[in-house]
Amino acid sequence: MVAVGAPGPVARAAVLGLVAAAVFAVALFAGPRSGAVLLIGLGFGLTLEGFRFGFTGPWRRMILERDASGLLAQLLAIGIVACAALPLLAVSGAELKGAHAPIGLAMIGGAFVFGAAMQIVLGCGSGTLVNAGSGNAVGAVALPFFAIGSFAGAYHLSWWTALGSLPVMALEGAGGLGVTLLGLAAIAALALALGRRGSHRLPARLWGALLVLAGLAILHLMIAGQPWGVVYGLGLWVAKGVVVLGGDLSGSVFWSAPANAAQVEASLLLDITSLTDLGLIGGAALVVWWRGGLVLPAGALPARGWVAVIVAGLVLGYSSRLAFGCNIGAFFSGIATGSAHGWVWFAAAFAGSWVGIRLRPALGLEARR
Repeated sequence: MVAVGAPGPVARAAVLGLVAAAVFAVALFAGPRSGAVLLIGLGFGLTLEGFRFGFTGPWRRMILERDASGLLAQLLAIGIVACAALPLLAVSGAELKGAHAPIGLAMIGGAFVFGAAMQIVLGCGSGTLVNAGSGNAVGAVALPFFAIGSFAGAYHLSWWTALGSLPVMALEGAGGLGVTLLGLAAIAALALALGRRGSHRLPARLWGALLVLAGLAILHLMIAGQPWGVVYGLGLWVAKGVVVLGGDLSGSVFWSAPANAAQVEASLLLDITSLTDLGLIGGAALVVWWRGGLVLPAGALPARGWVAVIVAGLVLGYSSRLAFGCNIGAFFSGIATGSAHGWVWFAAAFAGSWVGIRLRPALGLEARR
């Protein structure tokens, strides 16, 4: 590892000024909403990296160490967002939309595969962005392949959904909020029952993370008009690159749909998910630089480990499109906005995580237990 010295006050002030200027420039050229969304994205990155909070690690610790604290923090954050999001959707359905998607064969399989792959690279959608921004070599390598996989999964999405799916089902209003909170409480109770003694106590770090994340997620819904998401933006970046290189996307039902075709042609600064993703990377990078962080060497893994990271990155992107989201778009935002598919996604992805954890030693990513 290579240590990086902590920056001085002048450098910190200069960088903060550059960040503020970047947000102002986006607001000036793309509109105040775009600037606000970028700022929220930066907040997500600062929070996830600053509080060392994620979604993959807590599931891993629950499975291997019976440490329920991280999973409980996730459930609490989702519950807080649901208490705001479901009433907002009930009264502002025309202006706001939830992260709703159908339950289908491809969706369930995609969630399972995603859960396995995210444990291989130790990062979900947001985790891969944060890891890349923080200088983690595995995250930096996995990210472009995640984006390629997201583009390809969206390209083929209509074929997969044709295998069979149910209509979109969403919990709404006060009754939907009650069912959502009961469901979260039931999962929390199960985690406490299976967790080791004392793991129900959340340290201050997790309380800070879950409260800030919940607040940012609510702001995102109110300002952007849609819940926090990750995967769409990554695939869109590749779609734009394909078009620039002369590629034709008319063969894809997804990318040739009017709304998506318009996004491919429009400025990246007008895409909500892209702005949030860029903010996540930038926020994580800012935290690591501010602290004088560490840069991981490229040779930290054997050759088969890097091959596994590349393949897992592709699989993460592809499977997340089939599953209609990752830990953020499907699990966090899906459940918080009442989507039934979020609950099924969670069950399938958690089962996949169990498999992925046990694949890591065989892939040269850690010592065998």
